Amino acid sequence: MTKEKKQPFNSYIKAYEDTAFLKSDAVRSVRLQLELLKPEVILHQAGIKEGVVCFGSARIRPEKESLKRIADIKKQIKQSPSKPALKHRLKEAEGLLKLAKYYDCARKFGELVIKKGKNRFAVVTGGGPGIMEAANRGAYESGGKSIGFNITLPMEQFPNKYITKGLAFLFHYFAIRKMHLVMRSRAVVVFPGGYGTFDEMFEILTLVQTGKKSKIPVILVGKEFWNGIFNIHKVAEYGVISKEDQFHVVETAEEAWDIIAKHYKIK
Repeated sequence: MTKEKKQPFNSYIKAYEDTAFLKSDAVRSVRLQLELLKPEVILHQAGIKEGVVCFGSARIRPEKESLKRIADIKKQIKQSPSKPALKHRLKEAEGLLKLAKYYDCARKFGELVIKKGKNRFAVVTGGGPGIMEAANRGAYESGGKSIGFNITLPMEQFPNKYITKGLAFLFHYFAIRKMHLVMRSRAVVVFPGGYGTFDEMFEILTLVQTGKKSKIPVILVGKEFWNGIFNIHKVAEYGVISKEDQFHVVETAEEAWDIIAKHYKIK
């Protein structure tokens, strides 16, 4: 079977108007530059220079919604008791219920950043549901700047409704999205989450450790969750990280804000 040849580009279209050409592999480097530049221009126009970045699971919902989901799944199990997938979904839903309080915590934290920070910082998230929505919501409802850096995924994701108009961005490349999450960050607050949250957290810790990013507060919210997953003190005992490479672990929005306020001498 012979390999099908790609159709040549239409030569008589201006390069910047040729969508097929712009989406081709040959122009990937230009797309990367554009994806870095466009949000930078918009954020500069909006006068946004500093942000507090919040990471966390897209699956964590308020307690009321979590309880409803559990009730719905239990109803499905009664109707189809032989389906093991439903029991697995119930276990997941019950686990997420334990974390539902952090939706309210992230919402409160977003509020504190705006009110206590006197609008110095924007609240920045990945722009999706769950913890991201909660932090954006707290900032939005407090009248502050609420930014969302959304990304295209195989399972379609949409920006939450608590992002300031004109400050919801859509990315294709994770790497460029991460750059924007870090570039203006003056603190990073990490709520319970999964692989994506871990990835973002460890990346910022690495950037700070290596001096690629200036030292900023990195705060993990949820003592039981984080202490149960990471024994960071044990890692330090082996000498692969130093004491100064560690982070703060707190339980409340107020504790998280107090660390930021102390670092930046905000009264």
